[in-house]
Amino acid sequence: MSYIDGFVIPVPTANRDVYRDHEARWWPEFRKHGALQLVVGWGDQVPPGKQTDFARAVALQPGETVVFAWMTWPDKATRDAAYKAMDDNADVTMADMPFDGSRMIYGGFAPLLNSEDMP
Repeated sequence: MSYIDGFVIPVPTANRDVYRDHEARWWPEFRKHGALQLVVGWGDQVPPGKQTDFARAVALQPGETVVFAWMTWPDKATRDAAYKAMDDNADVTMADMPFDGSRMIYGGFAPLLNSEDMP
């Protein structure tokens, strides 16, 4: 069964194209290690909530936009091996991220329901 990495990221609005280029530059490395798909969404309608919301979750600052992204893998083992290989490779670094990585929220998820598997 597939595996999903999910991300919520505060990106300076002025860095939209820089951020897009950053993700596009990294995609081949992830694909080389087995990733199946990367989807990156630029916040368009991200309303404030009463208890919490995307903006508060990443401590969004004025002049920033929330990005919601996910990457799919064939399985968790492939994903784990990919991250280990990338961590072990001194030539691969996520330096020069065009956002504050300390406020990024991320995690791995096992699919619970997939509409593609439903009649």
